[in-house]
Amino acid sequence: MSRKHHHLKGAEVSCCVKYFLFGFNILFWLLGAAFLAVGLWAWAEKGVLSNLSTITDLGGFDPVWLFIVVGGVMFILGFAGCIGALRENTLLLKFFSVFLSLIFFLELTAGILAFVFKDWLKDQLNFFINNNVKAYRDDIDLQNLIDFAQEYWSCCGAHGPDDWDLNIYFNCTEPNPSRERCGVPFSCCVKDPAEDVINTQCGYDVRLQRLDRQKYIHTKGCVEQFEKWLQDNLIIVAGIFVGVALLQIFGICLAQNLVSDVKAVKANW
Repeated sequence: MSRKHHHLKGAEVSCCVKYFLFGFNILFWLLGAAFLAVGLWAWAEKGVLSNLSTITDLGGFDPVWLFIVVGGVMFILGFAGCIGALRENTLLLKFFSVFLSLIFFLELTAGILAFVFKDWLKDQLNFFINNNVKAYRDDIDLQNLIDFAQEYWSCCGAHGPDDWDLNIYFNCTEPNPSRERCGVPFSCCVKDPAEDVINTQCGYDVRLQRLDRQKYIHTKGCVEQFEKWLQDNLIIVAGIFVGVALLQIFGICLAQNLVSDVKAVKANW
């Protein structure tokens, strides 16, 4: 009886911490499940799930991987944090805390390395874009991603329109039978405000003739435009990263606090 009385008057689990962590993680869990569902649906639509060997067939980057990986990590973290908080399971809470700490450490390391090795990162970005230019017609999701980037940043190719020579449909070689020979995708075109419908053929033959290209297509590369956008929006980008980092630190602290409470209660049993 005295032990029970001591337990009631002594250490106890904070309900605020417990249910706040639970609520925070259930949203995280559901969001991760939604990301996973979108990724798996996209793969099902492309027939990847019926033939898993096609995952490695794409020469470029499949944007669906972002949904699968990010959704998977969020789902696992959300599950561990949600169930760990609800059931006061210290094993799941420690897993959540350590996993989140690892992600935070990797993000911090990546940020430092990106700042220190800016030239190397720029070369890698150039390689990444050119590699995906080659695979432009191989995957509809990749195609949409490249078109979005070129339209959003008003750019064309990694360093300029001639990078599209890397693609078998757009290169200017004589044996190329493609109607898109010596052209660029429509997303490279300078938009005419008077046009309500997108002209998907606006980039045909623009590199075949010696025209004043700037009137018809964007001539700056996406690497250069991305750098400029990053400099112009540095405060916003930094604010987002700091906000994400603070959320992660907050989640780690809550989990550790709950683990300490649970251990203190068990020590009084």
